[in-house]
Amino acid sequence: MNDRLRLGFPVKVMGAPDLKSNDTRRWQKSPHLKTSLEYIDAILDHLDRHDIRMYRLSSDLAPYATHPDMPQFHGMVAESDAELRAIGAKAKALDIRLSFHPSQYVLLNSPDPDLTAKSIWDLASQAEMLDRMELGPEAVLVTHVGGTYGDVPASRARWAETWDTLPEPVRRRLVLEHDDIRFSAADVLWIHERTGVRLIFDYQHFWCLNPERLDMVETVRRILATWPDTTRPKLHYSSPRTEFRALKRRDRTTKRLKNVSLPPVWTGHADFTNPFEFARFMRDCEHLVFDVMLEGKAKDLSLLKLRPDLLRYAPDVAARFGIGQEDAATLEAEEAGLEADEAALDEAA
Repeated sequence: MNDRLRLGFPVKVMGAPDLKSNDTRRWQKSPHLKTSLEYIDAILDHLDRHDIRMYRLSSDLAPYATHPDMPQFHGMVAESDAELRAIGAKAKALDIRLSFHPSQYVLLNSPDPDLTAKSIWDLASQAEMLDRMELGPEAVLVTHVGGTYGDVPASRARWAETWDTLPEPVRRRLVLEHDDIRFSAADVLWIHERTGVRLIFDYQHFWCLNPERLDMVETVRRILATWPDTTRPKLHYSSPRTEFRALKRRDRTTKRLKNVSLPPVWTGHADFTNPFEFARFMRDCEHLVFDVMLEGKAKDLSLLKLRPDLLRYAPDVAARFGIGQEDAATLEAEEAGLEADEAALDEAA
């Protein structure tokens, strides 16, 4: 494995709005995975130009592929075998790590067997896409435990019971992430001990939900150890949103909607990544190896802003991601481009 750590972002390329992440046409227009893969081909070129080596694919890459009432779409993954293989070969040639994060409607611990079965179908479809791309074990499906249904221990136990019923391609690709309001890092470690499922550490989730008061660095170490030595783990990082939330509320007296400003909720993600907190985290974990999926709301713009920030404020951390002074001019040009885009948006507003 390359010693250089990767930074990545999910789905939408905000810095190039013309690049679509998936075929969003309604079913009446016969959308297809092949169209989505044409978009991904262009995104891979964009990532390579900007030296971005990790990307999360849209969970809607294959539109309606598992819709129970639309069998006309159920064969599109197999129909796209050649295109999937070509995208996988291109991603490998460019050293771009791909993954999926299925939607919040994928629940493996639901008490409803029909919902669980539909969730397994969704996961199997995405695992099939990664397999047809011929990608290695770093290409994963990230999921959460699911709902608590009023009983956290029973709900996490139900997830562990479902694990044994999963198709082999899903078990081989699936990784489990703790969340910010329901299941803590301790909960997913409990599930790992009973299933062997690989785990994902999420920085912001850890601070939002850690009732067991686990030590952060030790928890990162334990979660990374759930991955085999031959496969580089990855983790998720985001900074909390700190500004006011602008909401509309109905006035009890006038019955009219009015704008109100409320304090932030710390589970909300910021647009960009705080470079000082990120540098502190990376220094705390300086002896650990992992790729980082940045989950800032600004997507790729957050990544493009963080790189020059690290070079400016934490060059030792920048070096871990292969960023050196020889990259300064390129990164400054990208940063200037971001500022120009922001100025244009302000002027338009």
